[in-house]
Amino acid sequence: MRFELHCHSTRSDGSDSPDRLAQRAAEHAVEVFAVTDHDTCTIASVPGARNIRASELTVGSEGATIHVLAYDRGGDWRLLEDALDNMREARRDRLRVMAVRLAKLGVAVDLEPLLAEAASRSVGRPDLARIVVQAGLASSMKEAFKRYLYDGGPVDVPHHVWPIADALAVGRAAGAAMSLAHPHFYEQRSVELVRRHRADGLTGIEAFYGAYDLARRRRWIEVADELGVTCTGGSDWHGTDRDDLATRMGVDIPPRRASVLLEWLAEA
Repeated sequence: MRFELHCHSTRSDGSDSPDRLAQRAAEHAVEVFAVTDHDTCTIASVPGARNIRASELTVGSEGATIHVLAYDRGGDWRLLEDALDNMREARRDRLRVMAVRLAKLGVAVDLEPLLAEAASRSVGRPDLARIVVQAGLASSMKEAFKRYLYDGGPVDVPHHVWPIADALAVGRAAGAAMSLAHPHFYEQRSVELVRRHRADGLTGIEAFYGAYDLARRRRWIEVADELGVTCTGGSDWHGTDRDDLATRMGVDIPPRRASVLLEWLAEA
């Protein structure tokens, strides 16, 4: 069964509109679909598929930034959206400060048109990188990050960190199913995070990640089984301009795992 439970549109840091994202998912025969834009909720539907409201939450744990995927199971989702509204405003303020720091380096960009256009979506460093490229101040987004926007770089601004325990508490109150995204980013920390926060609602781990080879998938499946949590999956699609991520939307999940995942997504 083909799932796409991790992908991004232009409402966060993807290059496809929500409608185009859904169209791509349909072209790749996705049967269960969720847009997981960062710290915002985007609605897009694939005809004939099961469509789920979702978001990728940016949270913090012991000084590290962690991403948690939250899926609507029919609870009070508004509780989570209210918290995300505050997160989006913090992201906008962060970009304003970064633009000022760029200007001090002689890299003047006009941020306000972006913020006006992005009134209802999440913004982040990729948005600022695109503006730098469009202004002719870098040849590519990769160069913009390498020169200015990397973590700890000359214009870097620490963003507001939502403690993972607080985020999970809000998600649990909203009735969301929550999974640790791309566990390879955190390696052994992933095991510790899920073990520590499983009782807080972190009951999934993204074992079927688009860029994983078979050996890496097997590793995270074994971790999920050891910890007693559900294996989730998605490509982490951001668009055709990201050559470091999956080039095809959706992941195929074996029948037994797919059945468990569907039950997990439907739990009240």
